[in-house]
Order: sequence, then C-alpha cells, then structure tokens
Amino acid sequence: MNSAKYKLMRAKFLLAMDENSGIDSRIEDGYVLTEGNLILKVGKYSKDIGKNIITKYSDNLKVIGIEKKVTNEEDIPKLPGVIMPGFVKAHGHDHESPIIGVAKDEPLVDWLDHAVNLFTGFMGEKREFLTSHLGDSPNLITYRKARIDDIFYGITSSMVHHCNHNKYRVAEIVQANSEAGTRMIVAMGGQDRNYDERIIDKPGEAVERLNKYKKEFENISRVQVIPGPDQLFSNGPEQLKSLKKWSRDNGTLIHAHSSEEPRTTKWFIETYGMTPVEYAHSIDFLDENTILAHQVNNTENDLKILRDTGTKIVHNPLANTILGSGMPPVVEMMEMGIPVAISTDGSGSADHQNMIMAAKLASQYQKAVLQNARVMPAIKVLEMVTVIPAKFLRFNTGQLRKGYDADIIFLEMVGPHLTPTRIDNLVENIIWCANGSEVKHVIAGGEMLLENWKYQTMPDDKIKSQIEELSKLMVEHSKTAGEITGTGARARKK
Repeated sequence: MNSAKYKLMRAKFLLAMDENSGIDSRIEDGYVLTEGNLILKVGKYSKDIGKNIITKYSDNLKVIGIEKKVTNEEDIPKLPGVIMPGFVKAHGHDHESPIIGVAKDEPLVDWLDHAVNLFTGFMGEKREFLTSHLGDSPNLITYRKARIDDIFYGITSSMVHHCNHNKYRVAEIVQANSEAGTRMIVAMGGQDRNYDERIIDKPGEAVERLNKYKKEFENISRVQVIPGPDQLFSNGPEQLKSLKKWSRDNGTLIHAHSSEEPRTTKWFIETYGMTPVEYAHSIDFLDENTILAHQVNNTENDLKILRDTGTKIVHNPLANTILGSGMPPVVEMMEMGIPVAISTDGSGSADHQNMIMAAKLASQYQKAVLQNARVMPAIKVLEMVTVIPAKFLRFNTGQLRKGYDADIIFLEMVGPHLTPTRIDNLVENIIWCANGSEVKHVIAGGEMLLENWKYQTMPDDKIKSQIEELSKLMVEHSKTAGEITGTGARARKK
C-alpha cells in the first residue's frame, strides 16, 4: 500500500453525491484531497488550490495519475473522467465467486441446491484435500476472489450475507477483507429448518456463533459481524426471535432474505398460512434496523407492514431476472416511503458484481413495466448504489464530503461509448452508457486498492489461477454428487 498520508486526485468531472450541496451537483475540474483514512477537502480545482496543497503537503503527498513527485501545481494531471464515491453493496455473497455461470435456467431453490449448497458443501467435505492441492483453504481463495471482483467494479464497502456452509468460515472472510482493504459487514447466516440437513442449527447454536465471532473480531478494523438468518423460510420463530434479541442487545443491524421467488413464497403461504413478511412481523422481527434482501413477491398488506415498521429493502435486479424470480414494485415501495437500495446479490446468480449494470437494469425494468420514462432517473439509481446503502449500513461513506471515509473511485470516460461526455450528461452516461469496466482507480479507507487498473493489495493473478482450478474440481464433483433437495419447497420432495 502507498504510505503517503495525503492523496490528491483531480479530474475533468467530480460527482460528490453530497446531500449538503445537492445529490445532483456536478463539478467541472474537481478535486478531492484525503488525509489518512478521511476526506480532507473536496471541490472545484484551481491553480491556487493546487499550489496551496503542494506547499502544505508535498513531503507526504501522492498525486493520483502521475508517478513522480509533484512540485509544481501545473504538473497535477486532470484525469479524463469522473471522481465519485465508491459503490456501497448492501447485499451479496462472497462464497459464490467460483460458480459464476452456474445459474442454469433454474428457479431459486433448485439453483440453491444444485449450485450453492452443492459447491459450498463440497468445499467443506474436501477441505483438507483442497487446501493441500490449492495451497490455501478453498474458502479463503473464494473470498479473496470476491474481493477482487468488488474492487474491479469500484465497490469499496459491502454487507456480505455469509450463509449456509459459510457460516462456519467467518475467520477466513474477515482475513480476505482485511487483506483487500475494503469495508465489510458480515451478516452471519443461520437456519434451523427447510434446508440442507448438514447445516441445520440446533437451538442456541446461531447465537453461540455470534457471541464467539463478536469476541473474536470486535477489534478488527473495517469489519463487523451481525446476525444474518438466511431465508425467512429456513428459520423458525424461536431462532428468529433469539437473533433479533441479539441484534437489539448489541445495537446491530439484522439481515435476511425474504419473499424472493414466487413458487417458494406460495409454498410458504400454503404451509404457514401467512406471507414471510406477515410471519416476520408477527414475531416482532421487523423494524428500522432490519434489512431484507429481494422482497420480490408482495401483498398490499406486506407493503403496509414494511412501511409502518421502517424495514429497509435491498433490490437485486440481476439475480431476480436471471433466476426468474420477478421484480419487486420498487417505485410503489419508494412512493410509500419504504427505503430501497440497489445491489447485485452473489456472483453465482448475478454472474458479476457490476453495480452500474444493476442500477441500469433496476431503472430500465421499472420504466418499461410502468410505461413511464420519468420514474427512477439516472441520478436516483446512482444514489441507490452510493448514498442510500451507506445509510442503510451506517457507513460514513457514499458521499465525497469532508470528514467522510476516503472511499473514492475514478471512472475513465474516454471510450467511444462515453463520447461525448459533458457536465450535463455526466450522470446519464455513467448509468446508461458505461459498462462497469471504466473503474481505473479505487481508494478505500485512504489506501490505494486499484491504480491504473492494477491491484495494489491483492495478488490477483494467483487468486484467479486458484479459482480456475477450484471451479474445475467443483464441476467434476457435481457429476457424481448425490441429489440435494433440502431447501424450501424442495424439502417436501424427499
């Protein structure tokens, strides 16, 4: 990592997403100066500002975009693109990075058993062999790959839903995050019914794990462990009550999947006589500190409950479309006052961690299905992958503002697909025209994670090579593995 205390970045455009100056405030020839892990100054650049920065900080200053030490303000490069806050991913799964492209035209619970549960179970069953063969534990390799995926797309902070077999491997995801330099909330999973029998919790086990992890990792910077009881359908009322009590006692968020896929939601209603949201509400699980992923399938009563309890929703359009789950009524939710952020879900269902693509799809779908071009404009969905999820997760980021965490990305906007880019079409070009690979520089917590598209904290070539081998072994395993039918509605097929 670069050890300079101060970092300066100047670019043709700056998009601060600052609520004080206006979310849509756009600056031509803007700059951001960081001190340690925080933003020190941000605004419109001038020669006087450049001269002042060099005079004050040149002995301990790194200027992004130039290798040599800068001693003259005229040498400070104006990068051809936009400086903006790092993306904040409010829902994802780092354990899915080896199974990109394995969503084989199946609905959610079939895919969970045929892909996620099969392959994450394999990593546990063959852990000793895989560790010896690959040189590192398969879980650690997997989580490291997820970190380079996020950095590639400009994600500097996230909440990871660390469920199923991975709930036993929290130490390794904490290690991967610390190596990468990103920020992470680990929503540690749990399930005590309707799931793969190998990982069903006994009473009290999920709480015991939380207590263990809290003690083990409470002093690790840029990581927090919270309850993440996987699916509402895979947790009984006593387990959910105990996890919610732990969350309240410890002042944390709590995170779960809900009403993701129509077949499973229908089965839940037929089995328990209520929707997943009604079920959660009946046991006092929902409030402003509860974050639900997906919430695709809703009744009018569900939406009223979500609104009245202050529950927050993370919309994952990439996975929802690939798995055929449907799309939630995002516009109606927001009009009702239900807070909504946009995220990617895991790489196994979304097939990538492209936050720009997720924002684009979320907007385009709603415009089309509602036949209303005015809903969810580009600036709104950009806010839903920066400012809003940062608030969900209680992060001091998502905006470029003095005193905020120095989580900053630079998108180079010189390709033909982004030409012309002007101040008036800047935000629209980011959402409608960019493809996500434009992220050239990434700073998180004041440290360079990506510079000139080169990873600064992670040995990406080694990680990608290990993932290739692990994925190959997984596919071979799938050819002889027995059928898993333990998840949700599939639990009744046994």
